[in-house]
Amino acid sequence: MELEGKVAFVSGGTRGIGFAVAERLARQGANVVLNYFRSRQSADEAVEKIKSYGVESFAHRANMGNHAQIPAIFEAITKRFGKLDILISNAALGLYTDLLDIDDKAWDLSMHTNARAFLHCLQLGSKIMPDHGRIVTLSSLGSIRYIPGYSAIGVSKAALENIVRYAAIEMASRQITVNAVSGGFIDTRALSVFPNFEKMKREVSERTPFKRIGKPEEIADVVVFLAGPKASWITGQTVIVDGGYSLM
Repeated sequence: MELEGKVAFVSGGTRGIGFAVAERLARQGANVVLNYFRSRQSADEAVEKIKSYGVESFAHRANMGNHAQIPAIFEAITKRFGKLDILISNAALGLYTDLLDIDDKAWDLSMHTNARAFLHCLQLGSKIMPDHGRIVTLSSLGSIRYIPGYSAIGVSKAALENIVRYAAIEMASRQITVNAVSGGFIDTRALSVFPNFEKMKREVSERTPFKRIGKPEEIADVVVFLAGPKASWITGQTVIVDGGYSLM
């Protein structure tokens, strides 16, 4: 129960990696606020599961790509708990396109939902965050290497990782750590819509030393470690969690 009494916010926290993170935070005693956009039913189910660990939880509906909706999240957290100890920026969205085909829609969707939303959450969340807080965002290997059709999302993830480095320096005086976790190919419903998913799954499994793709729980474990007291000397880093895929 290392996080007992802490308050955590997880964007996109009702399914996939986000929910795996939220569940692990709750198991360690944190009260967890979830963000969702589409399914109220999924959000309600996620909240009930989180509460089953004996902590408080509620879900706030917001489109993270619509920045006018973001301040209300932190107003609700302040009203309910009066603080925010842990900020997990997980929600992500983008259109699959080659670099030379990126249009304004593809660019704005990725940059607004991924990089700029994280920046807004960091700015607003840090105002109600006590010293020694934790901020963790989710990135991907597309930020540093070529993935076919991933250009718009990859660029936004690269921007996100640079925000981490700048924020780590600017928030160090308050002993707040800021880090990113870059997952490899993870078996989630969101990734299953990727073009040629099954083919990519086979190819990635063959290239990965462990001969399989990752699980949401394996990313979540690293995120929650960075959100905990044992990660006090880690900041400004992007931790790659890909089963060795990027080594090959």
